[in-house]
Parts: sequence; structure tokens; C-alpha cells
Amino acid sequence: LTDYSELQIASKVSVVLTEPIASKNLSVYELLALGRQPYTNWLGKLAANDTAIINKSVALLALEPLLSKKCFQLSDGQLQRVLIARALIQDTDIILLDEPTSHLDLYHKVSILKLLKSLAHSTNKIILYTSHEIELAIQLCDKMLILDGVNNAFDQPCNLIKNKNFDTLFPTDMISFDSNTGSFKIKK
Repeated sequence: LTDYSELQIASKVSVVLTEPIASKNLSVYELLALGRQPYTNWLGKLAANDTAIINKSVALLALEPLLSKKCFQLSDGQLQRVLIARALIQDTDIILLDEPTSHLDLYHKVSILKLLKSLAHSTNKIILYTSHEIELAIQLCDKMLILDGVNNAFDQPCNLIKNKNFDTLFPTDMISFDSNTGSFKIKK
């Protein structure tokens, strides 16, 4: 990383964090447009190509009704979708997301994760995200890294299940992993 300038890194890796954005007084469109910063001139003037990339991501994440709203007017889930769109707008080869679905209901969690998977496949982008939503990750990820502090297994979910990597992830006094369903069961 030290071999690259900040601008070079910003054109290779985009990041979505869980911490609040610096200025919630920006409009949604203004925040989205910041994703094009690595490619604009020093004035930040958007070219037609930049606008087209913004519009494509807005449509993918159904953000049209939010564009003129200020970020402080958004729910946590709406803001999270906007931040994911900004990462897509940055158009990098690698997208890193920290808990990208943390403020979303189940339907929108699945929607975002399916979109990320589709984008990874259709654009050849590397999309890495952290999550405590293990069951969703099992169903939607191509590969998983289980940070258990011991083996830190990395493989396709089906192989992780076959190798019983989920069986010892939690203490077994309250939770057990059902390899047939790929889900955790609460012990009574």
C-alpha cells in the first residue's frame, strides 16, 4: 500500500464502514457524487461518464426517491444503501464492506447481498464483507473466511459445512449447527 498514492488506492479499493459519515448535511446525490472523486478534476466536476455511472448505481439500488434528501433525513437502512451505492460509483476492482447489512431488515439484507454477489460475478470485482449473518453468508457467498481464532478456515460454504467448521464456532450449550439445513438451532 505504501507504493501507491492515496488517489491510486482510491481508484483500486472502495470501502463502506459502519461509522457515521462526516457530514450528514450533504444531499444523497452529493454524497454519491463523491464516489467519483478519484476520477474528476481538482474542481470535482462530473463528466457525462461520471453521471452515467452514478445513475446506474442509483437505479440498481432504487435510490431515485432519495436523491434530493439530506443524509440526516435518511433512516439507517437507507443511508447504508446510499453508502453501498457510493462504493459502486467509485468503480474499483475491490470493494470492502464492514457489516453492509447491519441496519436492514431481512428482505433488504438479502437484496443487498444478492446484488453484491451479482456485481462480483458480472463485473469481476472482488467484494469482501464482514458479517455476523452467518446463515445468509452460507447461502450467498462464493467463499467464506471463518474468523474463529483457531483455524480461520477459508473455503466454499459447502466445504466448510462438510468439514464441520461451523460445528464448533459457538459454545454448544445453547446453539448447535445443523449441517443438513445449513443453519444454527437453539437448544431448549
